[in-house]
Amino acid sequence: MATPGPRDIPLLPGSPRRLSPQAGARGGQGPKHGQQYLRMPSPRAPGLQSSSSRDPGQPCGGESARSISVINNYLDANEPVPSEARLSRMHFHDNQRKVDYVLAYHYRKRGAHLAQGSLGHSLAVISNGEMGKEPHAGGPGDIELGPLDALEEERKEQREEFEHNLMEAGLELEKDSENKSQGSIFVRIHAPWQVLAREAEFLKIKVPTKKMYEIKAGGSIAKKLSVVLQKLSSPLQPRVPEHSNNKMKNLSYPFSREKMYLYNVQEKDTFFDNATRSRIVHEILKRTACTRANNTMGINSLIANNVYEAAYPLHDGEYDSPEDDMNDRKLLYQEWARYGVFYKFQPIDLIRKYFGEKIGLYFAWLGLYTSFLIPSSVIGVIVFLYGCATIEEDIPSREMCDQQNAFTMCPLCDKSCDYWNLSSACGTARASHLFDNPATVFFSIFMALWATMFLENWKRLQMRLGYFWDLTGIEEEEERAQEHSRPEYETRVREKMLKESHKSAVQKLDTNTTECDDEDDEDKLTWKDRFPGYLMNFASILFMIALTFSIVFGVIVYRITTAAALSLNKATRSNVRVTVTATAVIINLVVILILDEIYGAVAKWLTKIEVPKTEQTFEERLILKAFLLKFVNAYSPIFYVAFFKGRFVGRPGSYVYVFDGYRMEECAPGGCLMELCIQLSIIMLGKQLIQNNIFEIGVPKLKKLFRKLKDETEAGETDSAHSKHPEQWDLDYSLEPYTGLTPEYMEMIIQFGFVTLFVASFPLAPVFALLNNVIEVRLDAKKFVTELRRPDAVRTKDIGIWFDILSGIGKFSVISNAFVIAITSDFIPRLVYQYSYSHNGTLHGFVNHTLSFFNVSQLKEGTQPENSQFDQEVQFCRFKDYREPPWAPNPYEFSKQYWFVLSARLAFVIIFQNLVMFLSVLVDWMIPDIPTDISDQIKKEKSLLVDFFLKEEHEKLKLMDEPVLRSPAGGDRSRSRAASSAPSGQSQPGSVMSSGSQHTNV
Repeated sequence: MATPGPRDIPLLPGSPRRLSPQAGARGGQGPKHGQQYLRMPSPRAPGLQSSSSRDPGQPCGGESARSISVINNYLDANEPVPSEARLSRMHFHDNQRKVDYVLAYHYRKRGAHLAQGSLGHSLAVISNGEMGKEPHAGGPGDIELGPLDALEEERKEQREEFEHNLMEAGLELEKDSENKSQGSIFVRIHAPWQVLAREAEFLKIKVPTKKMYEIKAGGSIAKKLSVVLQKLSSPLQPRVPEHSNNKMKNLSYPFSREKMYLYNVQEKDTFFDNATRSRIVHEILKRTACTRANNTMGINSLIANNVYEAAYPLHDGEYDSPEDDMNDRKLLYQEWARYGVFYKFQPIDLIRKYFGEKIGLYFAWLGLYTSFLIPSSVIGVIVFLYGCATIEEDIPSREMCDQQNAFTMCPLCDKSCDYWNLSSACGTARASHLFDNPATVFFSIFMALWATMFLENWKRLQMRLGYFWDLTGIEEEEERAQEHSRPEYETRVREKMLKESHKSAVQKLDTNTTECDDEDDEDKLTWKDRFPGYLMNFASILFMIALTFSIVFGVIVYRITTAAALSLNKATRSNVRVTVTATAVIINLVVILILDEIYGAVAKWLTKIEVPKTEQTFEERLILKAFLLKFVNAYSPIFYVAFFKGRFVGRPGSYVYVFDGYRMEECAPGGCLMELCIQLSIIMLGKQLIQNNIFEIGVPKLKKLFRKLKDETEAGETDSAHSKHPEQWDLDYSLEPYTGLTPEYMEMIIQFGFVTLFVASFPLAPVFALLNNVIEVRLDAKKFVTELRRPDAVRTKDIGIWFDILSGIGKFSVISNAFVIAITSDFIPRLVYQYSYSHNGTLHGFVNHTLSFFNVSQLKEGTQPENSQFDQEVQFCRFKDYREPPWAPNPYEFSKQYWFVLSARLAFVIIFQNLVMFLSVLVDWMIPDIPTDISDQIKKEKSLLVDFFLKEEHEKLKLMDEPVLRSPAGGDRSRSRAASSAPSGQSQPGSVMSSGSQHTNV
């Protein structure tokens, strides 16, 4: 073995360096007993070559045709390491190096055999070893792989090159050996301290410094109130360690290797937590190139090309292990992810520490939204109880129920329907008062202000969390530095370049890594390239919206024809309206649930056609498309009932017909508000119950069962000892992959629309939303902790485009509620009658005022009731509208009352909208986005940071000058300089330095 050279890891991966075998084992140990050499013949790995012999300007791979050897640490077949002897399932098999990331792929062989004297063990450790120059170093331990098919061979070569490039970047790998005919292979990745320090500096990761300062409360009253609230809420607090102390806080500063003296680095292995370590490794994986895969950039491209199946960080052990050892995952399960702790607050700091800031912000937002539903639920229940308490005092419903009034109504359909008494609709009228009363108007104003206050409080909470989580300094440059081009975008650009360039340009493309981040930020795909995708998006979205409207119209036709059919039968004639309404709403619900899934897939496909450059752009465009389609899908039946049903019916003698003999449907005698309430409640509750119980619980369990059955069918070669004690990466591989927060947010945003858009018709909507969210929080928590692979920690300062969507829904809800009150309910007609037409200022006579007369002799031929069994001969029948009577000069024209009521309705919409908008702006202005104490603490932190810097620099200069003052010899100065740059093992007092802390100019 060649003598190892000095270890040198530059700032950025891909630069030439010398790799030493000391990286293979701690403490600079060389190969021990049980270590063998794996010879990689040149046909299978021509991309692997000695880094010292490669031209620095060339990408790794592709130039060397000679055989090379990589140090591999095999477990000795005669001395197997039992699983029980493992100190941790989170480490390599040397029990020292922590597994920071795992790559998984599936392989298969047509035929494989081991050479004579083969080992028969199942583990190989690929470490940062010196590229061996002796091809015979492997000796009798060489493995001869059987022939693979062309595609599998190509993927194998791509994996070998990619893993070699990862080692070039400084990572350490441990890999299973492919000693079966087929199976899954796991590549464990460990990031040593030098790599962590280099990447933390490159990514500008904020870490705590030695300096701590006290966080002062606002005033004495606020401090006392805070203490009282903490004591009262102590039973509701989760029993987790405090990650963000409310009294003391560390000053944070972006990590810098030349300022190691600022940080309290006591133990390098634990200085960066698991989430940060996996985030660093993931950043390296995303920007590591593979020239064999058409210059593919990053692990996402390789997964898309099926080179690897999965890439994920490990969970912190098992959540239900009987051992006493406690980890963050187990703690989250016990104090957060169980339904038994539904009454407790969420451990937001622990969630953020384990899953990252993006998921932490989601659960913080969900928790605030759920807590804000409590006061709105209380007010909604009060409004509903007010309706129940005043139902006997409601004069219009009493008049409708009074049989002495004997309002003879016109037939509801042609021929088969008879005349009927208005008193037969007494139950509907009384039920309508529960939701159609003056209190609902004030509740609508309250909910509009509630939405504004919720958004303002979320902005304040977001700033508070940003301060405690050190997110206040995240700049756009940092976020842009972490953005990488999507694989589909790279492929599209490559195809465009291949079409437009000549052979020389293609060769140039093959010899130079296409790294979009290192080139200018100008988008390589012009609007001409994207125009077909945009055109397809526009046409598809219009088609989907038209499809939704068509289905709504189809349900309308179903209601009309079913009502006509049921009216022919005397037995079913009395329950026609209830039967038709209930069945139509259920059909709407089923269609909405089916189209929700279809539209989600269509939105994703349409976004892929656009070929967005970055993942953030892809996510934002996907969210907008999915929200638009799902919004139209969920609310179009409700909008129809609220604003269109009964508006285009016509009048007796001049009805509007959909088909021959089928009239447009009318509202119930008590108005459409009750039907709107039924429609809204069934769709809202159905979506919540079915999506939560079937889609979010049942579907993942079915997928898990399917994977388990599939694994059992392929478990013929599985080691029984391994199956009894599976490793953590095996357990995590069997979990569902994390696909993002878009479905979680989308579900809550649609619910937010149900709560705000039509709350005037259904005051109990916040109550059902609250009950659902109490379960939803624990359901999502359980899913993240127990059923999903651990997501990559993503650092973000806000919830992104979702806040804009929430703000838009809040503003739109003001308009929708104004129209619901003005047009759908009878609030405005009652006010107009009470103050303009009533003789005594009451609502006595209101029902008679809203009913117009029609002369039955003017009914069209063939539309009169057949075999009428009405008690008395009918000369005039009544219908609900404001029209002139038959004896007027202009019979059946709209009366003056109609125009008076219409103008009052429009005036109410304008006044209500402007009043509520003004109050919302006033609330927005009165509540500052940044809490005063947080603003003061941020200013204080900046001042303390400057003082801390000056003090530490002064101490450092003082330590450097002491040897100079003691010794007059010039040689002592050189010794002092050497001492100031000593490695971490020989750190000077007052500073913590490491071998990787020297500054590297790039």
